[in-house]
Amino acid sequence: MKLEGPVLAVRDLQASLVFYQTVLGLEIIRGFGDSVELEGGLSLQTLDSWAGSLGRAPQDIRFDGGDSELYFVTEDFDQFLRTLGDMPEAGLVHPPLEHRWGQRTARLYDPDGHILEIAESLSKVCKRFRDSGLDEAGIARRMDVPVEFVRRQLRRA
Repeated sequence: MKLEGPVLAVRDLQASLVFYQTVLGLEIIRGFGDSVELEGGLSLQTLDSWAGSLGRAPQDIRFDGGDSELYFVTEDFDQFLRTLGDMPEAGLVHPPLEHRWGQRTARLYDPDGHILEIAESLSKVCKRFRDSGLDEAGIARRMDVPVEFVRRQLRRA
C-alpha cells in the first residue's frame, strides 16, 4: 500500500482554499467539485460531502475527531478485503462500498480511533471497467473523468 495524503473536512471550501494558497503557498492540483487536491497530497473536502460519505449529518461532525482520515491506495483491493475479513477486531466505519465513480473503498479505525480509508487504485478501477466491456469513452463517462485520464490510468494498470 501507499499513503496518498491526508483529507481534511472543511466548513467553507473557498475560505480554506484561500488560506492554503495564500498562507502556505499550496496550489490546486485538481478539483472534484466538493473536494480539492493541493500540492503535497493534502485534500480538502466540504463538510456536507464528508459527512455524507460517513453516513452522518454535518452537525454530527466534530472537529476534534471524525473530520479527517489517512488515505491509502492498494493495487489489490480484493486481497485487502480478505485480509480485513481475517481481522474481526478491526472496527469498520462502514462496510466496504463502491463510490459513484466506481472506486471501491473501506474505512476503518486504527487502534487510537483515527480513520483510515483503504481504496482501490484508480488504474484498477479503469481496468475493471475495461475488462467488463467498456471502452475508454465509456469508462470516462462512468467515472465522470476526461478520456485522457482514463488512458493514463490504463497505461498504469
